[in-house]
Amino acid sequence: MNKSKIFFVLHMPPPVHGAAMMGKYIHDSQVINQAFDCRYFNLTLARNLQDIGKGGIRKLRDFIRQLRHIRQEVKAFHPALCYVTPNAKGGAFYKDFVIVMMLKAMGQKVVIHYHNKGVATRQDKPLDNFLYKRFFKGLKVILLAEPLYQDICKYVKREDVFICPNGIPEQKTTPVKTPHERFNILFLSNMMKEKGVWDLVEACRILKERGKKFRCHFVGKWSDITEEDFHQKLHECHLENEITAHGAKYGTEKNVFFQQADVFVLPTHNECLPLVLMEAMEQGLACISTQEGGISAIIEEGKTGYVIDKQQPLILAEKIAYLIDHPTLCQAMGEAGRKKFKEEFTLKRFENRMTEILFKQLNS
Repeated sequence: MNKSKIFFVLHMPPPVHGAAMMGKYIHDSQVINQAFDCRYFNLTLARNLQDIGKGGIRKLRDFIRQLRHIRQEVKAFHPALCYVTPNAKGGAFYKDFVIVMMLKAMGQKVVIHYHNKGVATRQDKPLDNFLYKRFFKGLKVILLAEPLYQDICKYVKREDVFICPNGIPEQKTTPVKTPHERFNILFLSNMMKEKGVWDLVEACRILKERGKKFRCHFVGKWSDITEEDFHQKLHECHLENEITAHGAKYGTEKNVFFQQADVFVLPTHNECLPLVLMEAMEQGLACISTQEGGISAIIEEGKTGYVIDKQQPLILAEKIAYLIDHPTLCQAMGEAGRKKFKEEFTLKRFENRMTEILFKQLNS
């Protein structure tokens, strides 16, 4: 039996970020590769996280080369479906607009899978509105969570949208909590302002002011917040004894921080469906994050954690303080989160959902 051909045009690491990791999971998936005859093309132009979103002659040259390669692959492979992970706005969208329109002009059936958002922030601009209307015409769209439909509802009918939450590989061993004296708060993400680093630092200042005993661990690669900036802030807030930054950690080193934590906090300002929240849930941690993107589809308010408005360090401090004062509730939230992870956010669930969506697209 001949398998249907799918050409995947997606992002893969490096650099490491959510969309790139999901691209790698699809590329490596036995389930997807056994169901279809697959060919892959890596869309990534950025060489590191700081390079994302920037232009330049080198990127323009590489993009022109990408267009040529994609066109050659389509002509040689003759796919029944092209799967593309585009950017939602800005210069990166203009680049991906050209790719998708080229595929359409070649007579290809295209499905796009968004790992970011921002269409609604640009739809009132005449040029972007003009391009979005043409870009979305005839497309089916895969989104990470239902709340994200509001970002594209001006251009796409709900019936043309599929919901496919991300998933991550399950740990081979059951997470074991490491005994510790103080209540441990964990932040694990890139050290960026938009991840809410300063909000959590300010929340810690409030917690200390209120006499709460805790330790807060920041684990992540230095980015637009430098190590020097961070330690200067700790000194100003007199938090040197409460907060520690550990830099980027991976694998078993990263898991040690999950095992020592009581609550996971990601007060992000801009997000879709962060994989790290799923990691924290698998590790049995109560989670606190913000009303951003599809986060409310991951965290069940009051059951597996709390979802708060972004840039609200006082409210963040109050939620953490409540869990410090109610350790049994904190533990119960973590257990409920672990159960939800196993039911909804494993890599196996993602692979099966994605395979089902792709079959529907091929048969539509």
